[in-house]
Order: sequence, then structure tokens, then C-alpha cells
Amino acid sequence: MSESQRPKSKISASRRLFLKTKLLKKACAMLVTEKEDKQTERENTLAERVPPLQLSGLSVQDLQALCRDLHQKIDVVDEERYDIAAKVSKNEKEITDLNIKITELRGKMKRPALKRVKISADAMLGALLGSKVKESVDFKANLKTVKKEEEKKEEVTDWRKNVEAMSGMEGRKKLFDAGQ
Repeated sequence: MSESQRPKSKISASRRLFLKTKLLKKACAMLVTEKEDKQTERENTLAERVPPLQLSGLSVQDLQALCRDLHQKIDVVDEERYDIAAKVSKNEKEITDLNIKITELRGKMKRPALKRVKISADAMLGALLGSKVKESVDFKANLKTVKKEEEKKEEVTDWRKNVEAMSGMEGRKKLFDAGQ
């Protein structure tokens, strides 16, 4: 909209500025009173929960009893703090779950159907690397050739004949000669 099409404001600029400053002053005053209220509430709660300590003139046994009492109070406060922390974490998890549900309900993101594209290796390299690759790349030329050694297989013969041939000194001489 241009200047001529905008409707005229019913409040003058000076009046609008006056109202803004008045609102800001009121908000500042409310913030100050809120801080003071929180501070007094905190002081009252601390005075109620933790009475002032009077350690002078106490015996060792009284001090030990006081320490036990303070430890019990600390344990109670720690249990309350743990319970509150568990509730907070549960509520945060619930909030994130609800946010996820909200985004799902607003509209599911539909993934478009992908089409299969037939492309050669040279064209793919050209698309990925740009104009760096000018000649076609022969992938098979860069592969190493591996020679497989044939495993020596022993001939399977009748074991009874082998036992008779190897018995005695002649068999031991044959084994000795075969080893060299």
C-alpha cells in the first residue's frame, strides 16, 4: 500500500508517543514490584524452612544432634528436587512429542517419487567432477591382477598299501629322501 491508500490514523503521533511512554513506565513499575515480591517471598520461605542457627553454648552432643537434623532436612530437600527434576524432564519430553504431533498434523511432507535415470559412468563423473574429466576413464585398467597359486593336493591312495610300504627301515628312508 502506498501513502495515499493507507487509512488515516485516529490517534495523532504525539498522543501515540505519550501512550507508549506511559505504558513503558507502567511496565517498569510492575517489573520492580514483581522483583520485590519475589525477593520477600524468598526471604519468608527461607526464614520458615531454615531457622537461624545458635551454636554458642551448645555441647558436642547437641551439635551432633543438630548436624543429624540438618542432614535429614537436606535429604528431604534433595528428594523433592529430584522429584521436581523428574517431572520437568517428563513434561519437556511430552512437549517435544506434542510439537512433533503438531508438525505432523499441519501437513505431512510427501516425498516425491524418484525416477530412475540411466547414465553412463563417464557422464556421471562429468556431472560430479564438472569439466575436470575430459577423456573417458578406464576403471578396469587400474585394477591389479592377482595370481592364484594352486594348492598342492595330496593324492588319496589306499592307506593299507601306504602303511605296508612305509614300514621298516625302507619306509623311513623314503620319508627322509622325500623331505630333502
